[in-house]
Amino acid sequence: MDMSAADIKRAHLVEGRAQPQTTPPAEPNGSEILVRCLQAEGVKFLWGYPGGAVLYIYDALYKQDTIEHVLVRHEQAAVHAADGYARATGDVGVALVTSGPGVTNAITGIATAYMDSIPMVIITGQVPTPAIGLDAFQECDTVGITRPIVKHNFLVKDVRDLAATMKKAFHIARTGRPGPVVVDVPKDVSLKTAAFEYPAQVEMRSYNPVRKGHSGQIRKAVQLLLTARRPYIYTGGGVILGEAHAELRELVDLLGFPCTNTLMGLGAFPSTDPRFLGMLGMHGTYEANMTMQHCDVLLAVGARFDDRVIGNPKHFASVERKIVHIDIDPSSISKRVKVDIPIVGDVKDVLQELIAQIKEAQARPDAVALSAWWKQIAEWRGRECLKYKNSDEVIKPQFVVEKLWELTRDSDAYITSDVGQHQMWAAQYYRFDKPRRWINSGGLGTMGVGLPYAMGIKLAKPDADVFCITGEGSIQMCIQELSTCLQYKTPVKVISLNNRYLGMVRQWQQLDYGGRYSHSYMDALPDFVKLAEAYGHIGLKIEKPCDVEPALREAIRLKDRTVFLDIRTDPTENVWPMVQAGKGISEMLLGSEDL
Repeated sequence: MDMSAADIKRAHLVEGRAQPQTTPPAEPNGSEILVRCLQAEGVKFLWGYPGGAVLYIYDALYKQDTIEHVLVRHEQAAVHAADGYARATGDVGVALVTSGPGVTNAITGIATAYMDSIPMVIITGQVPTPAIGLDAFQECDTVGITRPIVKHNFLVKDVRDLAATMKKAFHIARTGRPGPVVVDVPKDVSLKTAAFEYPAQVEMRSYNPVRKGHSGQIRKAVQLLLTARRPYIYTGGGVILGEAHAELRELVDLLGFPCTNTLMGLGAFPSTDPRFLGMLGMHGTYEANMTMQHCDVLLAVGARFDDRVIGNPKHFASVERKIVHIDIDPSSISKRVKVDIPIVGDVKDVLQELIAQIKEAQARPDAVALSAWWKQIAEWRGRECLKYKNSDEVIKPQFVVEKLWELTRDSDAYITSDVGQHQMWAAQYYRFDKPRRWINSGGLGTMGVGLPYAMGIKLAKPDADVFCITGEGSIQMCIQELSTCLQYKTPVKVISLNNRYLGMVRQWQQLDYGGRYSHSYMDALPDFVKLAEAYGHIGLKIEKPCDVEPALREAIRLKDRTVFLDIRTDPTENVWPMVQAGKGISEMLLGSEDL
């Protein structure tokens, strides 16, 4: 349409007039930058507890809807829940706590994750930077306190460094040997503004973990494995953390060697496979421990020869054997046991090259020698070290775990545990065929983790059945989280093997302290059924063996409810086999008859 003269004149006037200035978008503050960093990392869940030093961060969380914050009832549980989420998914778990007591309450959770190499980022509030070091309200030296129990920690003093620091934190947490990283954010840093740009990648001169193993070392390992007469494959949590379970299974299929897992490695190799000898160590099977002691070539993968696995190092070294050790962390190799062929690298990458070289090799393991070795292992298996005397009168804890396995073996079930006798019975009698289904505290041995672990897993795996096998002592460490289960609709099943004792303490006192049961009896237990009901859940009390299976079935049936099973078990039952402190791995007590 043609413009009139008046329209043309008006347009010229507009062109000549000064145009209004557009206001540049406001820069985000540190709290908003922090939330954007979490979003860039794909964080879905954040467990935490608010306080003065982190209120700007909580305000930023309020304004977004992509990250679900879970309000726990204690900061320890926040870190445990994020830890359980990380263990079950392989993703980085994230927790948020305030300064001072918020940090100190979180310490146990951070140390738990550190000991088991779990990828986590813990964001801690701090007093404003001008007040640091002046004993301000709710101040503590977060960097100093956490230094021994983290993979790394940061104190962010400039908001312009926050995004790059978060990128580094996630990178450090998930690469190499995983672990928790703490990012300490002063309150003024969370308020100040800066331009936001999240780095696409990060380079750190001082941190470059090795992924590929040395080909020459792998070649030596292949030669040793193919000439072994009594071989053994010993694997730990590193196989699960490194997502190398498929490679482990292929290796065992290729060689036909016996295999064992540590407590942290259960599920890396199917427990129902006849080549699996069970867990080894202090409460491992007779056949697993005897095979470990008497093998001539040992392939250790993602394991660290800790005190609960090999017992007395001098006793372990008394039998000559060749050891190949694969680990992402060079400091773990030859730390407790001298090895012959160290291979530093990502276990998945190293196993892939190891398998490829074995396939290319002309030689194969000595079939006659391997057959004789399996015959010897069958004799050790014949001891049936996990056999126990069941009862129609009193509930045996082993029976409960076996029954749970029978009812859930064909489903996608996740099992968490606390620490103590119930933990060992779960490890011995629940047969894990898949990785990341067994979630427990191995290195630190932390009571109270089971329920928060289960909460974290249930959020990540809403369609799976999640069971917490615990004891009446451990469950009370974080029992307040039953409230969190109700608020966030995480219907987990708590199976409390209630023997009215701190069971593992009582067992040691019986065996090593002349039966002097010093403060190991639980003398004023609550009514757990009423307590569960008070928190809005279902409580069931089971006192007869015949009622165990119906109760478990009912708990499984109630998909949308948290169910607390208070199962009254035999208070005199002990965990067998057992290697006492200072003894060698093959010096096992198989039962009370060995006392």
